[in-house]
Amino acid sequence: MIKYSSLLVVFMALLSTATFAQRGMRGGSGMKQQTQPYYKDSTDEDLRKKVAPPVSMKPARDFVMLAVTYNQWVTKPDTVKTRGFNYGFSGFLCYDFPIKTSNFSFATGLGVNVVAMYLNQQQIVLNDTSSVTGTQARFISDTAHFTRYKFVTTYLQAPFELRYFANKNNRNKGFKAALGLQIGTLMGAHTKGVTSASGTEVKEKLDSKRYLSPWQFSATARIGWGNLSLFASYNLSTLYKENEGPAITPASVGICVTGL
Repeated sequence: MIKYSSLLVVFMALLSTATFAQRGMRGGSGMKQQTQPYYKDSTDEDLRKKVAPPVSMKPARDFVMLAVTYNQWVTKPDTVKTRGFNYGFSGFLCYDFPIKTSNFSFATGLGVNVVAMYLNQQQIVLNDTSSVTGTQARFISDTAHFTRYKFVTTYLQAPFELRYFANKNNRNKGFKAALGLQIGTLMGAHTKGVTSASGTEVKEKLDSKRYLSPWQFSATARIGWGNLSLFASYNLSTLYKENEGPAITPASVGICVTGL
C-alpha cells in the first residue's frame, strides 16, 4: 500500500512539472506573438512615412501692397517751383493669378494713392482769368507769405502687374520683380497754406478739382527680396488738362511692403 502511495505521489509530481513546463512554453509563445505585431506596426509606420506625400501649403500671393514714396514733378515749367521733400502713400488689395506652373503671375486690384507736393514761395490760383493765358490754373508768387503751402491729390487706382517670383512656393522669401500699369481716377484735390496773423497760426484750405485731369495713367516697376521691394512710377499723362494748367508730369520712388 505504501509502495502504491509513493508511486502516486511521484506520478502527481511529474504531472505537475509537465503542466508547469507546458504553461511556460505557452507563455513564451505568447510573448513572441505580442512582440511580433510591435515590430510589424513599427515597420508599417516607417513605410507610411516614406510614401506619404508632403504637406502642401498655399503660397502667399502678395494680396496686400503698401508703399511710401518720395514724389516729384519731373517735367514742369521753370515758373513752377517745388520744395525738396514731397511724399506719397498708396495701399492696394490685389488678387494674383498664377500663369500655369511657371514663376510668373498676373495681378490686379484696387487701392488709393495720396500725394502731397510742397510749393516753394508759390501758391496756386484757380479763379484768376488772364488775358494772356486764358482760364487755367496758375502758379504765382506767394503774396500771403505762407510758411507752408502744399497741394494734395487723391486717386482711386487699379494696378495691373506682371509678376516674377524666384521662389514660387514661398513668395515671402527670395527675389521678386514686377512691371505694370496703374490707372487712376481723381477723387479729390486741395491746397492748404499755413501763415500767421498777430502771432496766431492761420490755415487756408481750398478743395477743388478744377482744371485737373480726371484720369491718371502710370507705368510702374518693383524689384526686391521677400516682403520688401523698391518701387517706382512714372506718369504717362499730365497732371492738368491740356491748355488748362502747366504741363506737369509726376513721378515717384519709394519702398513697397507686400504680403499675404
